[in-house]
Parts: sequence; structure tokens; C-alpha cells
Amino acid sequence: MPQYLNDQTQDLPKLKVYLNTDNLHGLPVESEWGGVTEENAITKLLADGFEGIQVGENPLPFKPDTRLRRCGLHRINTVGEAEEVFRQHLDAGDECITLHVGWGIEDDEEIHALVRDILNASERTGLPAFIETHRATITQDMWRTVQLTKAFPDIRFNADFSHWYCGQEMVYGDFEAKLDFLQPVFDRVGFIHARIAAPGMIQAAIEGADAKPRLAVGANYLEHFKHMWMRAMAGFRNHAESGDVLVFAPELLCSEIYYARLVPDADGNLREASDRYHEAKIYLDLARKCWQEIEK
Repeated sequence: MPQYLNDQTQDLPKLKVYLNTDNLHGLPVESEWGGVTEENAITKLLADGFEGIQVGENPLPFKPDTRLRRCGLHRINTVGEAEEVFRQHLDAGDECITLHVGWGIEDDEEIHALVRDILNASERTGLPAFIETHRATITQDMWRTVQLTKAFPDIRFNADFSHWYCGQEMVYGDFEAKLDFLQPVFDRVGFIHARIAAPGMIQAAIEGADAKPRLAVGANYLEHFKHMWMRAMAGFRNHAESGDVLVFAPELLCSEIYYARLVPDADGNLREASDRYHEAKIYLDLARKCWQEIEK
């Protein structure tokens, strides 16, 4: 079974930063992305340092081409649908996929059947697949997700830690003990959806060259996320082989689906609290600095 995305080189395991294209959806005209046309979009993404895209659920604002590698995402709800989903993404040119699986109300037997179906489809099609740690799915719970690593050692994850950090309020209690408990998950991360949460907010804005938190004074959630990303990066490096690629994909979503926080501007009109495209570029720099740290 292909456990990671592999670029068919003999290079040491590496990090690549993609952009989830839903990050571009709903951006206001004053965004740094404002004014970008279909014709110059890929040129801008490449110039800003992105190496690929993850095609999201919203229509693409540009036509992809071979200058940017691509991957996909999907939801799998029932046993038996995985292989068709995988072949659909292969036909689209996706090199790997991330998956929302189930609704989080399944019992262990149902969950195991879903995971087994996904692993078998990955084996048959050769398409790497990463089950996302996400609310309202089989991985919404840290404890149950760790148990999955025991039942299926070959399982690989798309780590979106915002859902646990906020949804399970990871800072309530012994944060470091929870990270140690999650080591079997960190050891199986092959993809990262990058979104920084606060303990009571799923998507917290950051700003500036030093990525300073905009919210509560003394908030340490930025450092928490850097630490979790580095543990996942280290887990990947410790298990990956030549040519394997860890994708780090900023996925900062719009206010329409209750992610981006709305704040009043000087005229009292509600605006998103930050420029999500500019923030994605900050995330890009954060990712590369974290990778440099774990390479030392």
C-alpha cells in the first residue's frame, strides 16, 4: 500500500507546501489575491512559493496545469464506495487524496469496516490516502483515533489539529500528556491541513512577519501548533523512505461556513478578521521554519 505521496526520486523525505484552493474562496476584493486573474493565478502561486494545490470543494478560480502538482479531497460515508472515489481522483490527475470518513456516530465495527475499505482501495489503485482528523467524522475523538492506529498500523492521517485543539479543548488539562498520547498519530501523518485554532475558536487569525496572534494577550496557541506540526514532521521523517513527500497545505476557510471570524470595520460593516491569502503565505514560511528545526 502506498503510505505516502512519493515523487519517484531518490531524494531524502521532503516537505512541500501546497495551497488548498478553498483558501481562495470568498476572499474580499481588498485581499492580496484581489485582482488576480485566471491567466496569472498560477504564476502568482508559484512566485509566492506554493508548490502544488489541493483542489477543494469550491469551483477553481483558474485552470490548473503541470506547473503545479495537485491532489484532491473527498468524503466517504459507506463501505463499498472507496474504490470508485479513488479511481475518480486518479482520472482527475490527483496524486493523493485526503478523506473525511463517516459522521462520528459509528460504532467500532462500522469504523473498522470503513477504514479497511479505504486501505484496500488504496492498495488496489496505488493512490495514497490520508484520513483527516476532523469534527463530525470517525476521527473526531483523540482516544478513538489512537485506537485506530493499533487496529490498523498502516493507517495514515491528514492532520488538521484545529479540530482537536478547539473541539476537544486540548489546553484543558495536561497538554503535554495529550501530545505524548497522540504520538501514534504523529507517527502516521502524511499530509497536514494547516489551520491554527484558539481553544474556543476553530480558525484564529495571525499577522505579521513573526506571526503574532491577534487574539488573547499571552495566547500560546501559535506555539502549540508549531510544536504539533514539528512532532508530525518528525514522525514522517522517521518513517518515510526515499522520494516520500509530506504535504503541508494551508486551509483557511471563509466566514460563510463559520470559519473566518467577522469583525466590524471603521464603518460598522462586518469583514473577515484577516486576509486569508496573506496568512497562507505566513503559514508557508512557518512550515519551512518548522521543517528546518526538525532537520537540525
